[in-house]
Amino acid sequence: MQAGYHSELFLPDEDATTQFGARIAPCLIPGDCILLDGPIGSGKTHLARAIIQTRIGTSEDVPSPTYTLVQVYEYDEGEIWHGDLYRLTNTFEISELGLEQAFETAITLVEWPDRLPDPPLSALHITFKQKDDGRLLQLASDSDHWSKLNV
Repeated sequence: MQAGYHSELFLPDEDATTQFGARIAPCLIPGDCILLDGPIGSGKTHLARAIIQTRIGTSEDVPSPTYTLVQVYEYDEGEIWHGDLYRLTNTFEISELGLEQAFETAITLVEWPDRLPDPPLSALHITFKQKDDGRLLQLASDSDHWSKLNV
């Protein structure tokens, strides 16, 4: 039996992506890290937005952090850090952003995780693959912690 967590999910449209984010958001706890990987426009920010809005309990504007690199949102149990590392020019900037500490204390959602030299070992990798009729998400982690998502 293969250790860890692996699953696939087909989402036909943006509404399905929003519903998926709303479904998994309540399962997340401080220290959980989701790494969102895929081409530009594949739905990474859309999923992050759905998770954040569900968790903070409001439809607050959740912009892409492409230019700010990180946006932080507060909710009852702590913080959610949403990072977009697309424009990261040096891995030293990760320390400057405070991401390494956030991995331990907050829920973190990271777009373009290939820029991370040392992602958390227990992180959930979600890879977005565009299809003509929607998007395919591949979920994988070395940790079985993520089976809590029931996906």
